[in-house]
Amino acid sequence: MTAATLEERAKAVARLAELVPYHWPSHARPDQLAPSGDWLVWLILAGRGWGKTRTGAEWVKAQALANPQSRWAVVAPTYADGRDTCIEGDSGILSILPKDRIRTWNRSLGELVLRNGARIKIFSADEPERLRGPQHHGAWCDEPASWRHGIAAWDQLQFGLRLGQHPRTVVTGTPKPVALVKQLVKRDTGVVVTRGSTFDNAANLAPAMLAELQARYEGTRLGRQELYAELLEDTPGALWTMAMIDPHRVATIDDVPDLVEVVVAVDPAVTSGEEADETGIVVAGRDHAGHGWVLEDLSGRYTPEQAMSITIDAYHALDADAVVIERNNGGDYLPAMLRSLDRSVRVETVAATRGKAVRAQPVSALYEQGRVHHVGGLPTLEDQLVSWTPDDIRAKSPDRLDALVWAFHRLLLRPQSKVGRIVAYGEAA
Repeated sequence: MTAATLEERAKAVARLAELVPYHWPSHARPDQLAPSGDWLVWLILAGRGWGKTRTGAEWVKAQALANPQSRWAVVAPTYADGRDTCIEGDSGILSILPKDRIRTWNRSLGELVLRNGARIKIFSADEPERLRGPQHHGAWCDEPASWRHGIAAWDQLQFGLRLGQHPRTVVTGTPKPVALVKQLVKRDTGVVVTRGSTFDNAANLAPAMLAELQARYEGTRLGRQELYAELLEDTPGALWTMAMIDPHRVATIDDVPDLVEVVVAVDPAVTSGEEADETGIVVAGRDHAGHGWVLEDLSGRYTPEQAMSITIDAYHALDADAVVIERNNGGDYLPAMLRSLDRSVRVETVAATRGKAVRAQPVSALYEQGRVHHVGGLPTLEDQLVSWTPDDIRAKSPDRLDALVWAFHRLLLRPQSKVGRIVAYGEAA
């Protein structure tokens, strides 16, 4: 064997070694590889961290490399989502595509061109009309449950899938019961559904993070959706739905406008011991426009002393105007304890003279009107809101829900002329 031949072989081996990190079948789990068969849509509904982004990116990459001059769409909730996650993200297309296969990447146009002439273009589901003209051989749709114009964007994309012999679409997302996702799941033909949980990818995720997610969300409605990828329908008869909560949520306290009033609402536990009810402690505020803001849910199983200490800390930390306590359960005991611990706290007591459903319905109506906003994720509170039904006599007392209801009766439903007075609401400190 000549020296030239040996050199060529060495270069080939080195090239193969370079490509090993990009060889997806060597790294993927079986459920991350495209299914066989004559499918049109591969719908991947999986928990956070399952590897949805990497799977979608690998599929588009493989199709583009195998089909010179082809055209592929990447449709994300927004253009920024498509660029920052699907293309440039840690698991995005640029991270898995050998550099010598890239001709150009234009960030402003959102277009990736490969050396074989294949093109991958970003589209925002916020602008369905942008999908009206272009034609594609296939598409990757990411997080369709977050598309503001889901059905319209999907329809426009489908009209443009008219290149090649077998246009296909891969859809990756966390399941939420929006119309588009439900429509795809219920289709009898052409759709292959892959489901998976966060814990399927445990080998590639930080153990401490997994333990924290499990401790915080196990058994909650949000955990079933975000970790275990269950497609949860609304609870029949519930006064709240996630569709009433999610569109009006803000990410952090920095997104909250100036508040004219803040209260800490407390629904005391009825029982004690290991199987005790929770003490509901919810911090909420009212802005100048008459909208309500749920700032924190501090509820939990506490001793009376612990509950009052947490309430006092929240009162001062958020510069609250009053603590509102239901006196039916705690009588005068808890207000007296709170005053003894900190006499600077303004205490108002409220009495439940009507049933939970009667009290809860007007607060639910505020949510329907889009007048209540949650700050960040409040999974256990939200799970209680969307799961409790007024006619379920077997359900445990919804303590977090009760505290929230008291907060908004005080902030938004009580006539403003009575603020500062305790007419039919107890007595102030």
